[in-house]
Amino acid sequence: MRYYLRKTTVFLLTCWAAVTLNFIIPRVQGGDPGAAIVRRLQGQNQAIDPRQVEAIRLLLGVPDDPLWRQYLDYLQSILQGNFGISYSYLPYTVVHMIGETLPWTLLLAGITQVLSFIIGTLIGAWAAYRRNGPFDSVVTTSSTFIGALPSFWLALLFIYFFSFQLGWLPDGGAFSGDVTSGWNWAYIQDVAKHAILPASALMFFGTIGPIFGMRNTMVQTLGEEYIRLARAKGLSPARIALSYGARNAILPNVTGFAMGLGTLFGGSLFIETIFSYPGTGRLMIDALQNRDYPLMQTIFLLTTIGVLTANFIVDMLYPVFDPRVRGGEAS
Repeated sequence: MRYYLRKTTVFLLTCWAAVTLNFIIPRVQGGDPGAAIVRRLQGQNQAIDPRQVEAIRLLLGVPDDPLWRQYLDYLQSILQGNFGISYSYLPYTVVHMIGETLPWTLLLAGITQVLSFIIGTLIGAWAAYRRNGPFDSVVTTSSTFIGALPSFWLALLFIYFFSFQLGWLPDGGAFSGDVTSGWNWAYIQDVAKHAILPASALMFFGTIGPIFGMRNTMVQTLGEEYIRLARAKGLSPARIALSYGARNAILPNVTGFAMGLGTLFGGSLFIETIFSYPGTGRLMIDALQNRDYPLMQTIFLLTTIGVLTANFIVDMLYPVFDPRVRGGEAS
């Protein structure tokens, strides 16, 4: 019981700290959302009229109250589920804009996250089981090489070869303009076709963490005493690898997978921007460029709370998989 109480207390305190930092960070960046909108409308080289900036600020409802008052209003708005109006997408609310983009992010990043975890875990387990062999050497070398590459560089290569040179796949967007949206087969095919390149770019990098995590943990696990005992009993190598090695080695990977799911709300900034994919990552870039505080804060908050909640759920379930946690042998 003390384990669950301690984890719950830490979760609540961390959520409060995240909410507070989420309020402070956008405000220390500087800049004025009103001036950003006027500059975008008039052009970068045009002089800005302060009266226009003030009019935009009044229209947006940019607060001029002291920070402590803004902080209390911010906490009250969060409890009410009211995140305000988006400065850069006026007159739409923040909830409306996130509701428009979040399904695309969950579709793209959610599926790739699950597939990356499954594929990476299986490859890492097999590499550990066949450690120091040809398969292990190829996996570790190629994973190290791919992990050193910038994600946007690989995405640009995909666009160049598969879109510009071969013409097999579209170079951006989530669907074609000439396809009627809805639950029809033509639209589903078109959406899937547009998602292949960004999903492939995400999966190339998404499998690296599970591969190395599973391999390194399983190599250590296969050297434990109970593994030697299982071999002395004459159990088959496959059963030893799966039931004794992989089953215990997968626990850290599950934690990483849960935390990765929590980051889905923030989207994939580089990939969504490069492929012009209408997800929350691209929405975040627009919010940063336009000093859209309500939109910035809400996306940051969803991402942070998502990671904390996913980690909290794993902490609650961890004693089920590893009873040693309840006894204080692990944190």
